[in-house]
Amino acid sequence: MNFDFSEDQHALREQVRKFMVGKSPVSAARQVMDQGLSHAQAVWDGLQTIGATALMLPEDCGGAGLDALELCVVAEEAGRQLAAVPLASTLYCVTQSLLLGASPAMQKTWLSRIAQGEIACMGAPLDPQSRAPSLPRFDGHSLTGTLPLVADGGSAAFAVVLACAHDGTPVWVVADLGPQVQRSALHTLDPSKPYCRLEFAQAPAYALDAGVHWESLLVRVRQRAAILLAFEQLGGADAALEMAAHYARERKAFGRAIGSYQGIKHKLADMYTANQLARVHCYYGAWALDADARSGADGDSALGIAAAAARVSATQAYSLAAQENLQTHGGMGYTWDSDCHLHYRRARHHALILGSVHHWREQLSSHLCTQFRSDATQRKD
Repeated sequence: MNFDFSEDQHALREQVRKFMVGKSPVSAARQVMDQGLSHAQAVWDGLQTIGATALMLPEDCGGAGLDALELCVVAEEAGRQLAAVPLASTLYCVTQSLLLGASPAMQKTWLSRIAQGEIACMGAPLDPQSRAPSLPRFDGHSLTGTLPLVADGGSAAFAVVLACAHDGTPVWVVADLGPQVQRSALHTLDPSKPYCRLEFAQAPAYALDAGVHWESLLVRVRQRAAILLAFEQLGGADAALEMAAHYARERKAFGRAIGSYQGIKHKLADMYTANQLARVHCYYGAWALDADARSGADGDSALGIAAAAARVSATQAYSLAAQENLQTHGGMGYTWDSDCHLHYRRARHHALILGSVHHWREQLSSHLCTQFRSDATQRKD
């Protein structure tokens, strides 16, 4: 097992970081919030231009045909800059659902649109702890019903939706978000990651045709998205730590930099430790995601363990970093002019989507117990 990214992947990181620092400063996220935009269009277009949005797409779909590791690198750099772009909806959820649940012909139809820069959204209960809403109805040709809470639904060109067929069984479909779909914007804690309500009125839709069971597909999409989102959280946690350390070196109290006081030192040390623990689990998650994408195996326990561990550790690290960054800045950190609240909003947002940290702890415990029993049985045999 490799314990670090390759030289080519580090070169990709440098390229993406250079682009993100230049084109997606924190002010870009502020602009999205202040002007009520759906996302930073210039940043999204730039990511498409440099090929970052097509890394994991097959070559016959207009993609680069690379592995999941490269997408993990992009996710981390996007998190560092608080990028207000629909990476999670388009690449972590919709792309993964099509790669897992659609035939090569259907992938070529829909993934090619993502390669060309179109935005997509996911209409499915990605948070297993939330109260499951009634699913839209799919009659074999069109979709009718309501999705009450959809990330990036306001800017998406098409959606992958978990719907209900005639016989009452769930079925995955993909649908254009055209004139038969009404969109209603919603207010959320982090306006740079907007949500909306979608109402379908006999919108043309097509069932995913790879023959994958709907629940198995939902679980694997959650697991893959959890690892990629954990890398975004890791990037955000590192940025929050750097912001706090920089302020601690510059701000003086009683003639000394506040970073020289033990109370601040301990905060920064705790943040650094949590970030490094999260990095270990994220790297293991990247390996498991890459192995899953290469093998195509269904129900791989390694992916479940890695996803849960990465999700728990990254959520804890980013939540701690965002909170302690704000505390390090003191009273100024609570003001709108400071960027601390942007990380706090993003950390709280990421902590809730795809299920809370408590759900992923339960998942980790369940997977580990199952693996322990399996290993014990094999030793007896």
